[in-house]
Amino acid sequence: MWEYIEERARKCAEYIVQTGCTVRACSAYFSISKSTVHKDVSERLKYIDAELFERVRAVLDLNLSERHIRGGIATQKKYLSQKE
Repeated sequence: MWEYIEERARKCAEYIVQTGCTVRACSAYFSISKSTVHKDVSERLKYIDAELFERVRAVLDLNLSERHIRGGIATQKKYLSQKE
């Protein structure tokens, strides 16, 4: 694998672990596509750094389990703001 891809995957993974952010937030922070971030941290990182992969997987699994709650909160805010 190319060196810059490994470096990008590590940086994204470390950012996700430190901040607990979503793939979408990480992609916005690094100005790369969501698809690239997702492929880096869920597929490529496994072969680069297995320990870091496990830590990122834990954060991504937590974000996945909370996704439906975030959507409900966003909808609630939308309708509350329209009411005013």
